[in-house]
Amino acid sequence: MVMTIEQMTEQPIDGLALHTELQHILHQQAVTSVYQPIISLKDGTVFGYEALTRGPEGSPLQSPLKLFAAAESEGLLYPLDRLARAKAIQGALTRTEEEMLFLNLSAEILNDPQFEPGRTLELLEQRGLTPGNVVFEITERSSIEDFDAAKSILDHYRQQGYRIAIDDAGAGYSSLQAIAELQPDFIKIDRSLIKDIHRHKTKEYILETMLSFAEKLGIHLIAEGIESAEELMKLTRMGVHFGQGFLLGRPGTEKAQLQPELKNYILLHRKFVETAGSFWAIGDLSIPYQSFENSTPISTVAGYFKKNANALGVAVVSDGVPIGLIMRDRLFQQLAGQYGYSLFWNRPIDQVMDTSPLIVDEQMSVEEVSQLATSRDIQNLYDLVIITSKGRMLGMSSIRSILECITNARMESAKVANPLTGLPGNLQIYRELSKRLTDKKPFSVIYADLDYFKWFNDRYGFQKGDQLIQFTADCIQQAMGVLGLPFDFVGHIGGDDFIAITASEEPEKLCGEILRRFDAGVKMFYNEADWTYVEDRQGNRIDTDGVTLSLSLVVCKAAAAVTPEQISETAAKLKKQSKAHRGSVFSSDAVGVPEDDGPLEI
Repeated sequence: MVMTIEQMTEQPIDGLALHTELQHILHQQAVTSVYQPIISLKDGTVFGYEALTRGPEGSPLQSPLKLFAAAESEGLLYPLDRLARAKAIQGALTRTEEEMLFLNLSAEILNDPQFEPGRTLELLEQRGLTPGNVVFEITERSSIEDFDAAKSILDHYRQQGYRIAIDDAGAGYSSLQAIAELQPDFIKIDRSLIKDIHRHKTKEYILETMLSFAEKLGIHLIAEGIESAEELMKLTRMGVHFGQGFLLGRPGTEKAQLQPELKNYILLHRKFVETAGSFWAIGDLSIPYQSFENSTPISTVAGYFKKNANALGVAVVSDGVPIGLIMRDRLFQQLAGQYGYSLFWNRPIDQVMDTSPLIVDEQMSVEEVSQLATSRDIQNLYDLVIITSKGRMLGMSSIRSILECITNARMESAKVANPLTGLPGNLQIYRELSKRLTDKKPFSVIYADLDYFKWFNDRYGFQKGDQLIQFTADCIQQAMGVLGLPFDFVGHIGGDDFIAITASEEPEKLCGEILRRFDAGVKMFYNEADWTYVEDRQGNRIDTDGVTLSLSLVVCKAAAAVTPEQISETAAKLKKQSKAHRGSVFSSDAVGVPEDDGPLEI
């Protein structure tokens, strides 16, 4: 009888044959290594490879689980582990200093009297690698009896440059103790926690907690077992550092490179972490969904739904252009009616599809789509939204994803917003400035600073001071609303300092409007007759008409590279120039242009 490899490996094997097979494998060094890529969920590059051991092909011990279990039962775990580690290093795909090689170690191996750094280091040098390329994975499924001894051994390795990972975190009960005691560099999150994480809020909350304390401890998380685009999207948008799984790459013996579409997918959804609170287009939330040509029989679509229990709906297209939508529940309701199957089973799907689904272009904002989606009739409220690119089918998004995106963006924005004005704080200011510099398009930065605010605050009290700060924020925002552009930005640096970033081609007019609005309303905050002088921060009396506003306008040209430091230094210089003049004024200068273009004072 001819048997497949799978059938052969499932055949029982007696104790003597088992011992003989193991001895043969060790004597012939008949193990091989395959390497599964670990991908950065920040930019889609290959961060490293996990080495996975395989027994001889066709052998009952081909499976690594059976191989190592048999070795442990036969008292041959140590020599097998040394052989597997040597093979993994010899065939390593790691080519650069940045790429890491992950080597699995069970807790028992830490007790191997021959588990010495010298041999591993020798193998690495032969392969042209260093300890800095190696991460030892301590699997959680192997309980660690003596944490003090394990920590001592691992600290010895750390001193040489090796790094440590806790594997299978979330699959057992000792994760937290292992993390606390061993203080790893990486935590690998078990597939049991990753599977369908986009559908289970409990899993999401657990992972959020792990991310929070990992960030505080300087630990990087690696999500294992990623198998679907939805899982990848959720993990990327949550800010998980690295990913591993069949979707990203299967174990093999060749160098890995992430598929371009998956790399773009990661870059797209990482924006949720990098630019939380900024503008999102609905195309950023697009997920590939099944689509069928309008002539497809209803029976085919029904069959698809039965095989894919989690599919909410499908798009109906004609030559790649979406023309309708079929939601799972609605289709089965129709088929369940009297004569439903006999009437519809063999008819084309365009006879039962929704002919007026919500179809939007990828460039439309998530906020706009949310408003359109939630204004639909109640029976269509939770239908999928079809997303197009240049009129052709791109993907779809669920209402849950849309609302979740808006909620999370607002929550992230609120976390770092200034509590007094509600304007974005320093983190968002830095992100916005970095984004503008990366785009390499002309823009202008306006720094606003109140003059004599300390004197005002001391004289009239903090409540009046807070009101004046809020008034200043309103003046800037209102001026931006009148003369600015749709995606201009206003932030609150702190205290009485503000920043505005605009792509307006006439930023000088914008500065003039801010000052006009401020001067027109500032006197309502105090009695002008009481204001005969102020004191500066050194206690010197200054003749002035009251609180004024100084602006520094830094025009950033696209002709040359500009850095945040250049902008800051220029703004500081202009601030001094503005404050040297009486009244509300602004001073202007440009960066990214030849030095002979001097500053302009107004």
